[in-house]
Amino acid sequence: MTFWTGVFWLCLTGLVYVYAGYPLLAWLLGPVLDRRLELGAGGGARPRVTVLIAAFNESRHIAATVRNKLSQDYPAERLDVIVISDASDDGTDDLVRSIGDSRVRVLRQEPRAGKTSALNLAMPQAGGDIIVFSDANSLYAPDTIRRLVGCFADPEVGYVTGRMVYKAPDGSLSGEGCSAYMRYENRLRAWETRLGSVVGVDGGVDAIRRSLYRPMRADQLPDFVQPLRVREQGYRVVYQPEAILYEDTLAATGDEYRMRVRVSLRAFHALKDMSALLDFTRFGVFAWQLWSHKVLRYLAFVFMAGCLVSAWLLANRAGGVFWRATMATQLLFYAVAVWGHFASRGGREVPLAAGLATYLCVLNLASAHAFWQFLLGRKQVIWKPRT
Repeated sequence: MTFWTGVFWLCLTGLVYVYAGYPLLAWLLGPVLDRRLELGAGGGARPRVTVLIAAFNESRHIAATVRNKLSQDYPAERLDVIVISDASDDGTDDLVRSIGDSRVRVLRQEPRAGKTSALNLAMPQAGGDIIVFSDANSLYAPDTIRRLVGCFADPEVGYVTGRMVYKAPDGSLSGEGCSAYMRYENRLRAWETRLGSVVGVDGGVDAIRRSLYRPMRADQLPDFVQPLRVREQGYRVVYQPEAILYEDTLAATGDEYRMRVRVSLRAFHALKDMSALLDFTRFGVFAWQLWSHKVLRYLAFVFMAGCLVSAWLLANRAGGVFWRATMATQLLFYAVAVWGHFASRGGREVPLAAGLATYLCVLNLASAHAFWQFLLGRKQVIWKPRT
């Protein structure tokens, strides 16, 4: 077996493991470990809840988002909202104050310092036993907060994430591919919960025991680092599929790409910061999950590039029907992805398969871009509203 043949099969095995092998193993092992949740009953006393919303120039969404939280199916006297305005200059602060509800407070962060610093600023002023993290454009189903809080009846649970449902009103390609990919991710989180803990959360629909929150550096990704710190403290991070968040997808593939680069870059730094959790001798099954679902997933672009380069070299040097067909199959996949991108930009309807191909390419190209920035030591702290 030649060197490049070995490279091809190794990279192909890596891709299959990342996207199919690990989910299959999680599904098979779930019933064996069977870490069920002790969900809270429908009635009885409810813990106090504070919803934190970090916002920068979110005048288009913030009022609806805050009212959505205030109207939740949860005792009004046990729920309050803190909006942290990250030096907004578009009237976001005034819109929140105009809601006129005593349960709503506005904190202003000056100068602008990003979401993580905003959460650190608000935590000392949060009175809830349970802290819910919402994005400024996140709309919850009426019972979402009740569903999140119910999971904390299990004393082993320290962090809960809900289910994000993407809406693409214009039928954009990024929306179609993104929605299908999110359904795949949600199914995997359900299987991971039965293993003990999930390793990925949705930052717009999360909750944590206030006592477990730990301040973070401004450059750290809260949606990634905080759940890992909860797991490091010995508590479970679980998925509650009935706690639903509705959020619009990014209509343009370019917007999705930029967001994914930012998230991936911060995730690489988070994995470096929390690398102790990758130790199999200390964290066992969770270390395996973290390697499989995060480390290898973010590095899947290496496997994709390895398959393409090795197949091209083998098709040209060794020839043969197999290697030429393998190369042609990969070229067809990338051609479909490129076609899907330009077809979407032209307003044409794109089949789901093409949407998924484009979305997978966007994810992995963004990861490659972010990894290069990570190697250069670059960090990103502040963000812009989604468009």
